[in-house]
Amino acid sequence: MVFPSGDQYEISAAGYTAVVTEGGAALRVLRHHGRDLVHGFAETEMSTGGRGQLLVPWPNRIRDGRYSFGGQDLQLGLTDPRTGNASHGLARWAPWTLEEHTATSVSLVHRLMAQTGYPWALDLHVLYDLSADGLVVTQTATNLAPDPAPYASGAHPYLCVGDAIEDLELTLPARTRLVLDERQLPTGVEPVGDDLDFTSARRIGDLALDHGFGDLQHVEGRARVTLADPSGGRGVALWVDEHHRWLQVFTPPADGPRPALAVEPMTAPADAFNSGTDLATLAPAGTAGDELSVQWGIHAL
Repeated sequence: MVFPSGDQYEISAAGYTAVVTEGGAALRVLRHHGRDLVHGFAETEMSTGGRGQLLVPWPNRIRDGRYSFGGQDLQLGLTDPRTGNASHGLARWAPWTLEEHTATSVSLVHRLMAQTGYPWALDLHVLYDLSADGLVVTQTATNLAPDPAPYASGAHPYLCVGDAIEDLELTLPARTRLVLDERQLPTGVEPVGDDLDFTSARRIGDLALDHGFGDLQHVEGRARVTLADPSGGRGVALWVDEHHRWLQVFTPPADGPRPALAVEPMTAPADAFNSGTDLATLAPAGTAGDELSVQWGIHAL
């Protein structure tokens, strides 16, 4: 029997335990002294809602799956039929190959071949590393094609503290948010406003979020999001490096269980293949700038 997400790679260090999967190189489990820091999925299940997945060569949505780059008009498959968009890249369901597995770290690779809508080949690499500082994830892409390639990266962890998010306090160092249409696609950028200002800790309550946040405040190279239980003193933090200029934050619908909050690191916002906002261009293979490496991480509070 093969698990829905393939082989499972467990690592541990300093009270932390993580499980990474062959399928999509996803983060299925992250715990600290037995306490869940992410809301993952069972080894007998497939990921739902993007839980734990890596989002490359773009995160979020591309309007109608269409964009133009390098003089080509391109059409991707519409992987989000509900909204008619291309969603979350091309590698999250692919099998990734184990490169190295130690007690405290695991690295996997995937060669993304040129295909309809994305006619460039990339080598993708991810390293998950645990230490007393928590989990550090390094995502790297290298262009193998003779032409420049558009690229952005993201990830889709769901942070959790206990079993529900309503009484938790969120801190999010963002000063702007995307203005979205009915298909959750951006039409502009505006200040967060009082209703979505989490620069100081604020209770989530029944607030519904599915927003892209930008203009992140990086301190010593990192922007840091915290989710904490003010009554119990427990919490979890997610940080991103300066390549990550955006965070997508999503709450499950208020009419059902809300055990976790998705906080998605993104190097570019939704529909960046059309807007060009913070979109990276990987240089042709073998030339300067043909590779991009970014980092993010999670640790207990």
